[in-house]
Amino acid sequence: MRDPYSVLGVSKTASDADIKKAFRNLAKKHHPDQNQDDPSAQERFSEVNQAYEVIGDKAQRAKFDRGQIDAKGKQKSQPHGFDGFSDFQNANTGGFRSQSTGGGSGGFDDILSDILGGFGGRGRARGPGAGPTGARSGPGTGPRPGGARGPSAQKGKNADLLAAASLEDIVNVGKAQVTLPSGKTVNVTIPAGTREGEKIRLRGQGYPGEYGGTPGDAMVEIRFKPHTLFDVRGDDLILEMPLTLYEAVLGAKVRTPTLTGAVNLSIPANSSGDTTMRLKGKGLPTKTGGHGDLLVKLQIALPPNADEELDTLMKAWQSVTPYRARGPEFD
Repeated sequence: MRDPYSVLGVSKTASDADIKKAFRNLAKKHHPDQNQDDPSAQERFSEVNQAYEVIGDKAQRAKFDRGQIDAKGKQKSQPHGFDGFSDFQNANTGGFRSQSTGGGSGGFDDILSDILGGFGGRGRARGPGAGPTGARSGPGTGPRPGGARGPSAQKGKNADLLAAASLEDIVNVGKAQVTLPSGKTVNVTIPAGTREGEKIRLRGQGYPGEYGGTPGDAMVEIRFKPHTLFDVRGDDLILEMPLTLYEAVLGAKVRTPTLTGAVNLSIPANSSGDTTMRLKGKGLPTKTGGHGDLLVKLQIALPPNADEELDTLMKAWQSVTPYRARGPEFD
């Protein structure tokens, strides 16, 4: 058996906390459940356990440092068969060796339990003196029914994420990008008929589980990016279309943008402002497989600058053909 300090890779002046930290790291590294393809892992794991039993316990470490016990924790023979006050204690307690760590270094079983918990509760504390069930046995240890067992596996938490999708992507691509808790960026398929604020579940793409538990889910909330032209109303889109006065009076064909390309919209003569025209099937995808409509609201725009001829025309028109633009409810 090698020197316990060398096995754990610490100096003889190392603190209890440093020894405990070294043991935890090595136990995780060499645990057989983590090295199932390495037949020598059990041997290294047992050596680490044995070393910590000697110098991880404050009283045992003091005995080892004084040369009273060897690297396996066994009592060394003394010239006169007497080993000071501690031997007198052992002789009068039937050789019982306390597992109390003292000094706050942490119990052996408690630490192994934490480590084994990281493997989803698989296995037990398997080291020198481990019984068939994994519970340590031997002089001075006392029974520990069931062995050291870690916490049960816990599923990871769900991740609440946002995915901003443009209206063009919703109609033409049907996907939006989102960055997962792992840092990976993926494309999320947006089902037809998805409304803003609805969530899409990506199973197993949330935060990782604890103690070997399965990951949580990613809950992706869909948000629509603001558009420079279109407003959303359910499955329909709203477009305000500015018209010149002469287009509204005489009628015209006006180039009208849609999410799938521009079309020519026929404006009837004598169209009033705020008249709504409908382009069927030019809205957003619906849950039933079709598309909503594009609703075009006509807005009459006057010239940006004053025009003397227009003023003259309007005065003559007002004199010859007066009409009411407001109903009686405004009287």
